[in-house]
Amino acid sequence: MKTLVIGPGGREHAIVRALLRDPAAEEVHAAPGNVGIAQDVPVHPVNTSDGAAVVELAREVAADLVVVGPEVPLVAGVADDLRAAGFPVFGPSAAAAVLEASKAFAKDVMAAAGVPTARARTCRNEDEAAAALDEFGAPHVVKDDGLAAGKGVVVTEDREVALDHARACFRAGGQVVIEEFLDGPEVSLFVLCDGQDVVPLSPAQDFKRVFDGDLGPNTGGMGAYTPLDWLPEGFVDQVVESVARPVVAEMARRGTPFNGVLYCGLAVTSRGVKVIEFNVRFGDPETQSVLARLDSPLGQLLLDAANGELGQSRHLPLAWKQEVSVNVVVASEGYPESSRKGDVIEGLADAAAVPGVSVLHAGTALDEAGRIVADGGRVLSVVALGATLDEARERAYQGVARISLDGSQHRTDIAAKAAQGLITVE
Repeated sequence: MKTLVIGPGGREHAIVRALLRDPAAEEVHAAPGNVGIAQDVPVHPVNTSDGAAVVELAREVAADLVVVGPEVPLVAGVADDLRAAGFPVFGPSAAAAVLEASKAFAKDVMAAAGVPTARARTCRNEDEAAAALDEFGAPHVVKDDGLAAGKGVVVTEDREVALDHARACFRAGGQVVIEEFLDGPEVSLFVLCDGQDVVPLSPAQDFKRVFDGDLGPNTGGMGAYTPLDWLPEGFVDQVVESVARPVVAEMARRGTPFNGVLYCGLAVTSRGVKVIEFNVRFGDPETQSVLARLDSPLGQLLLDAANGELGQSRHLPLAWKQEVSVNVVVASEGYPESSRKGDVIEGLADAAAVPGVSVLHAGTALDEAGRIVADGGRVLSVVALGATLDEARERAYQGVARISLDGSQHRTDIAAKAAQGLITVE
């Protein structure tokens, strides 16, 4: 099987590594990829949102499967163009990708499907936003309705800060969704979908705030770990039956069947499990941790999903490594407000030499001297497997300590509360 992975980030590097472990993987290609991906597989320059260019590349490499990683090309309809050209694609159509492109649309789908979620109001001007903030009270949750690279949500006790975020979204020509605050720990669950059948992966927890202690602004994610031994028994089955299956059925009823990853962002509240948001692709940084543990052949699973044969896949039930996985993200100076580019990265081989550690690239590039340099906000993921959560954390941070990048930042408390047994659910 020849597979083409579309996307430039750490998520795509994790997908490439998992595909390379699939015994059926004859060739894996990536476009545009990054420096780390280029060390593993052939990469090809392409505008990932240009459907015609992606189709041409898929023909050039004779792809048997195309995996579209990021949300932007999915919303742009690249998966539709590929399917129209006859390629099996893992990734939803543009119509189905609206589940992530519009939080208001996602709320409408959840209401129709009877999915538990936070009460919310869609607001189109300042007066509506102010009324919604007063209705739900603090903590205030204000979400940019459209795509925002994981940074369009503000959660604050300060009403004026919340209103300022809404004003900024309105000035940009958008609308906002204002919700009631959901208490309890958050969980990410990826569910593979083929339009009808669904297969859940291992639940993970990510860390969205930039600083230790969940302080500072939201980012695309500063780290993750899996599995979550503090979840109650039957949690995944409950989410599949109360969230994933009803949403997939509702999307099919609307004539927009969902094929790809339904990323369920969940809150385990005192009133039960509720959906915070949906994404329509593998999430970053959770993917790096989740796929590191997957023993089943990823390429063959995704091809079964692309062909509408997931429910009959011979690779079910999924097989998982017994180890725990921790991912610590190394970000550039100034992230998330800005990112400093061009700083040389050293120590990558030393970090990867730590037992159980792999280093996945995201925002990296080569300078004129051929050195690997930072080229984005989230630069690297240091992913570690260990027999216990403590061991995985220790290995991940040993790897981070061996990497040199001027001005870099990372959280020092990824999975710390779980390791200390401080996460509980009712």
